[in-house]
Amino acid sequence: MRLRSRKIFAGKLPGERRSKKRGQSVEFDDFREYVRGDDLRHIDWNVYARLEKLFLKLFLEEEDLALHVAIDCSRSMEAGRPPKLDLARRLAIAVAYVGLSNQDRVSLWAFGVPGRPPLLRMPPVRGRSGVNRLLEFVYQQALPMPGEVSTNRPELVPALLRLSRARVGKGVLVVLSDFLTEEDLTPALNAMAFAQGGGFDSILVQVLAPGELDPSTEVDAGLLGDVMLTDVESGRTAEVTITPTLIAQYRKRLGAHNERLARLASARGIGHMLVPSDMSAREILTGSLRRHGVLS
Repeated sequence: MRLRSRKIFAGKLPGERRSKKRGQSVEFDDFREYVRGDDLRHIDWNVYARLEKLFLKLFLEEEDLALHVAIDCSRSMEAGRPPKLDLARRLAIAVAYVGLSNQDRVSLWAFGVPGRPPLLRMPPVRGRSGVNRLLEFVYQQALPMPGEVSTNRPELVPALLRLSRARVGKGVLVVLSDFLTEEDLTPALNAMAFAQGGGFDSILVQVLAPGELDPSTEVDAGLLGDVMLTDVESGRTAEVTITPTLIAQYRKRLGAHNERLARLASARGIGHMLVPSDMSAREILTGSLRRHGVLS
């Protein structure tokens, strides 16, 4: 498998990806007439024997691609059975490993980690040997401080703004989050769309738990009748009575939220896909991400 981008970016290092530029590789592209000063080693002597004219062989230059994967590690991502954050971590490592296997430059980011700076970054790595760095970052560095309790709702928009404004090079950006926020995401999506002169080919991977998609499946967890609900990020509570009518209203509001997110992203050339947290990373890699043109 390999990463795909709807945009063509100039890489910084030799890689395994076709470029619009011509350079040195083993893949022939075209001929052009010889000009004084050209490298004699690239003259096609077979053509000269037939035409008695000097022609130069041109080859496709191969470049690396920058891949940025950002993981939402806020408390809301711990919801679900299995937790949404489990899938987000596995998927981040899987996508990043595809990049490493193709000699792309891979950076991981984490935001919303309780007790940590607003935005954490793993410096870029290349090659399969970098997988240990991926694992260390995701499962050791991007974790809450010991004993840290979230009291304030993490701000998704500021984190994405910081990421978009960081001078990190152009390439593919994959953001893994539930995108469940009261904030207006428009400023963040605008920044992602226009970052570094349109230097990101971005996709939002929205991870939601099965119980968030359909609360009626959470009856065995006590989501029935009169309940007290607590927001794990803000700490706010609400007493509600769970009824079929209330669940129908919830589904309608969630659907409207997801549709608006997809519409805002599409209008800015940003991809969007919704995946349940009980789906395997393998299914998403070989199915959803391929259908959305992120992988081939």
